[in-house]
Amino acid sequence: MLEKTYDAKTVEPKIAKIWEEADAFRAGAGAEEGAEAFTIVIPPPNVTGSLHMGHALNNTLQDILVRFERMRGKNVLWQPGMDHAGIATQMVVERQLMEKQIHRRDLTREEFIEKVWEWKAESGGAIFNQLKRLGASADWSRERFTMDEGLSRAVLEVFVTLYKEGLIYKDKRLVNWDPKLLTA
Repeated sequence: MLEKTYDAKTVEPKIAKIWEEADAFRAGAGAEEGAEAFTIVIPPPNVTGSLHMGHALNNTLQDILVRFERMRGKNVLWQPGMDHAGIATQMVVERQLMEKQIHRRDLTREEFIEKVWEWKAESGGAIFNQLKRLGASADWSRERFTMDEGLSRAVLEVFVTLYKEGLIYKDKRLVNWDPKLLTA
């Protein structure tokens, strides 16, 4: 007998498990031979918080597009990612350290970065789990983070190229200086 009301807490985890076991959202899953590629990179949410209604709307619209293109037989990749949100992340991690009476300057740069990675693992997982609960059909086997080695190196290379081409420069200008974090 069909229940009178829809119970999302019962139904949705079962559906999500079926999708995961079938590897339904892997790039290329169900694509026709030689199919045209269709790719969207999720504009990465910041690792510093949880999703809000804007994220839900944005990801729902992207999900509609990628599901439609899958149904058309295309080789679809919806690439999930997370942005490190540098200054905001630094503030959160420093606040956690201060609760333990530890100052950022008491740690080496490497130790502090390790704390950031620990916090990212904790916080970033929550955001991806929220997206999964929404039913987002991204290829979760391909998660990326803006501080991943390859991405960081690519950003550095772009900045060096832009500098060499004279498109960015270093000069004496006013900057917004944060006296607490000691950063611009």
